[in-house]
Amino acid sequence: MLFARQSKLKLTIYGIGLLLIALAPLFLSDFRLSLLGKFLAYAIIAIGIDLIWGYTGILSLGHGVYFGLGAYCMAMHLKLASTPNQLPDFMSWSGVKSLPWFWVPFHSATAAFLLALIVPMIVAFILGYFTFRNRIKGAFFSILSQALVIITVTLFVGQQGYTGGTNGLTNFSTFLGLNLQSQSTKLIFFYLTLAVVLVVLILSSLLVTSRLGNILTAIRDGENRVRFIGYNPVTYKVFIYCVSAGLAGLAGVLFVLQEGIISPAQMGIVPSIEMVLWVAIGGRSTIGGAVLGALLTNAAKTTFSEAYPAWWPIMMGAMFIIVVLLLPKGIVGTLAHYLPKWKRNSQPKMITSSQEVIET
Repeated sequence: MLFARQSKLKLTIYGIGLLLIALAPLFLSDFRLSLLGKFLAYAIIAIGIDLIWGYTGILSLGHGVYFGLGAYCMAMHLKLASTPNQLPDFMSWSGVKSLPWFWVPFHSATAAFLLALIVPMIVAFILGYFTFRNRIKGAFFSILSQALVIITVTLFVGQQGYTGGTNGLTNFSTFLGLNLQSQSTKLIFFYLTLAVVLVVLILSSLLVTSRLGNILTAIRDGENRVRFIGYNPVTYKVFIYCVSAGLAGLAGVLFVLQEGIISPAQMGIVPSIEMVLWVAIGGRSTIGGAVLGALLTNAAKTTFSEAYPAWWPIMMGAMFIIVVLLLPKGIVGTLAHYLPKWKRNSQPKMITSSQEVIET
């Protein structure tokens, strides 16, 4: 009964929050609305990281790679759609004479979208299977995930003629016949991103409260015990890691549709670490906290950088330190921990003994 009430309360809070965001176009400028749409795409990544870190105990510092792969897949389609019947401009500048074979499938928007999900999941499967099978975890897995970032960024920067190099891919004009520069199109993508966040939020909440979610939590708290009672942790860890990578790729698709650019810098080590910080600030093991952390952290970053251009990195660092020291469970995690205690303390105490009756 208590669990049902808590679930209804969470759904109510999620609904109110998303409703307020849905009303944002009424009081935000076009620029601010574009930023909010980008932050919502980031929230999808945060949910994926929370699934593997908060619920399964896998700390990945390389999710920028999966985000970038998804974004590049969609950007390749947008680039081809913007330059029909001719090579993309950066290929001509680099001396490439014909369209590379691996670019051909991206003429199709459907293929680009599917590959934006499949490619990150394949990379995650390869890394996850060989590391989890060999029982590599903790700091060692985190280091390997960062090595993946370094390799991928170096590859994308070095292949100027095929990936756009340091500049990445940009200058998109249309998507499925829609003008990407039109405010109406941007509004469509904003609500599309919000709808995807809602679906991912609901599905992830159902997952972590299911039997599968219980197994993932058990792996986090005692992997050897899970193995001892007959489950294979490798299967579950690889599965949830691939799901998380797919969500990051999906976020990359929505990001590039709204932002209009993707470059290797956006899939590097610093963005990958920031993604983990979003979850830490919002609250691990709280799906809603991951969304809140992504929105608040990026909103604070934008606000600080605009108001204090020379000091905003220090202010962001101070914010991270304060949250880690004073709110180790994150914002939502701390509220979930202390609210029941505050509620109990606020309730009037009942007299339970005859002696207390006499004294009163």
